[in-house]
Amino acid sequence: MTFYIIRRLLFLPLTLLGISLLVFSMIGLLSPYQRLATFINSPERLKGADIDKLVELYGLNDPLPIQYGRWLKNLFQGNLGWSYVGKEPVYDALVRRFPYTLELALFSIFPIIFLGINLGVISAVNHNRPLDHGLRIFAVVGWSFPDFVFGLFILMIFYSVLGWFPPGNLSLWAEEVVKSSVFHNFTGMTTIDALLNGRLDIFWDAFLHLLGPVLTLTYVQFAFILRITRSSMLEVLQKDYVRTARAKGLDERVVINKHARKNALIPVATVSGQTIIGLLAGAVIVETIFNRTGIGSFMSLAAQQLDYASIMGGTLFFGFILVLGNLIVDISYAFIDPRVRLE
Repeated sequence: MTFYIIRRLLFLPLTLLGISLLVFSMIGLLSPYQRLATFINSPERLKGADIDKLVELYGLNDPLPIQYGRWLKNLFQGNLGWSYVGKEPVYDALVRRFPYTLELALFSIFPIIFLGINLGVISAVNHNRPLDHGLRIFAVVGWSFPDFVFGLFILMIFYSVLGWFPPGNLSLWAEEVVKSSVFHNFTGMTTIDALLNGRLDIFWDAFLHLLGPVLTLTYVQFAFILRITRSSMLEVLQKDYVRTARAKGLDERVVINKHARKNALIPVATVSGQTIIGLLAGAVIVETIFNRTGIGSFMSLAAQQLDYASIMGGTLFFGFILVLGNLIVDISYAFIDPRVRLE
């Protein structure tokens, strides 16, 4: 397995290089004047300046291979262009917004995985019983709900009517404290930084603002994992080694938890890994609905305003998360099931 991991790590830069080439080729379809917008930090400069001179200055009429090499060099230096949406360099905009997406993902991942796997196992063990039918209906309803529909439903009930889960990142008073000099931002994730600063009031406010999007993501995403876990467990429970374990008189909990559950987790690991990757890449719809300033809402605004530099930077970020996440999922197979040998 060590050789497999080393080989995959060696191929990782090549894969990322291929992604960068694909992204640049898409941008290459734009005219030099459209690509010029990714270099200028003020639209007014394009109106009053000699645009042709700026095109020559940035070498946008050069052959595409030369432009790609120059763009790749800037990429390694952290220069992804200027973001109109963020009013700052794209790299800074992504770095500043990523903690909000990471915070939302961390609070969503554990209930999604825990509920999906455990309720899926319970549903399979109680096959065709009332509990199984109830969980299946609950999962089908959850998986059938579009994110934006369930998110708006959560806002309508828990914010508009009950006033419990406000949208945004923080309340105004808490945001003023976080931006002040007395509050130290260690990670950029407000809940964690609030605990590190000993501010439980800030933590509680940030937690309340997280509950709405976390509840939306959890219900919609865990329902799919529940269905996959149930199907996989039903298949495993019919295997000979499970029948043998029961024939030996082993306790049913041992049969389920030690012999059946672990062997049913291979397809669940794949789905769970893709779910985590999607959360880290940015829950675009959920962040937009709940007005959270994460990667997802940032990319949504960039697409609406044709902010090419931000779109390119965000696409590269998503590609890196996807490739790295798939590598971790592949490696996890060998730990979940010792029969899997990664060679």
